[in-house]
Parts: sequence; structure tokens; C-alpha cells
Amino acid sequence: MNRVALALLLFVCAGASAFAQSLNDQAKAILGTWEFSNADRDKTCSVTFKDTRATTGYRLEFDAAYTDDFPLLKDVAGWTYPVNDLRRFIDSKGKSLAEFSEVEIGMFEAPTPGYGVLFLQNAPDAGAQPVTLEQVVGDWVLMRGSGKPLCGITLGATPADEGFALTVKPGCDPAIARLNFARWRVDRDELMLSPARGNAWRFEQNDANTWERVPESANPYTLVRQ
Repeated sequence: MNRVALALLLFVCAGASAFAQSLNDQAKAILGTWEFSNADRDKTCSVTFKDTRATTGYRLEFDAAYTDDFPLLKDVAGWTYPVNDLRRFIDSKGKSLAEFSEVEIGMFEAPTPGYGVLFLQNAPDAGAQPVTLEQVVGDWVLMRGSGKPLCGITLGATPADEGFALTVKPGCDPAIARLNFARWRVDRDELMLSPARGNAWRFEQNDANTWERVPESANPYTLVRQ
């Protein structure tokens, strides 16, 4: 056997040996179902990391219906873990399509051309889907505890200064009117009302028709849909 053939044989054997290694603890930690999403989390799908072999790397399962939202999934043939905490979606030739690094426990992110930042979150920790514009636009009443309404507010769909227009109706309690709320937005799972000056008021959703101001208090402000 000549030197070139011997070198080629050793290279192939080394590659096969490396691939034959079992998953390490870091790689095993990602096995199972995860939520795959864009940064706004208005496009999501479930992906399942398997420990069975694929043509390249290990099997990655997902619903093909989501390839319209994430076209790169059409080319995904598997996943691999080349170094450190990186996890990669790879194509049939082993080319990396998205490279995820851990940013906190249970969350990975991958800056990806054409998509911005893509995320992987442990499915049980991902929480509820983000609230859409259509779910929030409309008329609301701001109340304090179980008392009488303090102010009528309309959350509009017109863009306004990194958010959307907010209209305060006549007859508001003076303390609320002085805040001069002018815009609103949704920050992942929180509804934010921004006054002309000062910090935004943050609300968490109790149900489809009620949001409660956070942090919690004994006599909280609530927004109730009309």
C-alpha cells in the first residue's frame, strides 16, 4: 500500500471512529423536544433532537409544515455538536445551516443570515405563545382592585414611536390623566403602557380579557376588556 492510500485510509478510519463516539453529557442535555422560533416568537415550531444516527450527524425531527416559516429547515438533514456548547443544524453534506450557542440554561440562540436571531428553548420552559396585535387592540378599562373604573383606554393599531397609538378617553381619574399615556406595545409576554414621562407600566395576562400590573400588589391595577 502506497503512502497516499495509507494516509487516506487512516483519515477515513479516524473520521469513522470520531463519529462512532457516544454523545457526551452536553449533547445528551439537548435530547428531546424544543421550541424553535424567531426573535419575536411569532413563528415557532417544535424540533426533536434524537440520539439515532442520520446521514450526517444525528436525527432532527420536525413538522414539514413549518418549512414555509423557516425555509432553511428544508435542507436540514440532522444535528451535530462539534465543539463546546455549540449545536448545529446541518445539511446532507455536513454544512452548518444554523449554529446555536447557549445564552442561559434552557435557551440557545443562533444569529443567522436572512432570519436575524433564531432561538431554541426547552419546550416546558418556553411558556405561552406571545400575544398578537389582534388580541390586544380595542377598548379597555383601567381599574384598581375591585373598585370602580378609573379610565377608559383604546389600544390602537397605528404605529407610534416604537409601539402603537393609545387613546385615553374623557372622564379619567385625574391621577391617571396626568400620566398622559400615549403609546403601548407588547414585550414578549407583557403589555406595556408608556406615559409621556417616566417608566412604562407593565401588565401580565391573567386571561384573554384581563391584564394585571406587575409587580404584584395587594390592590393591583388591572386592564379589563370592554
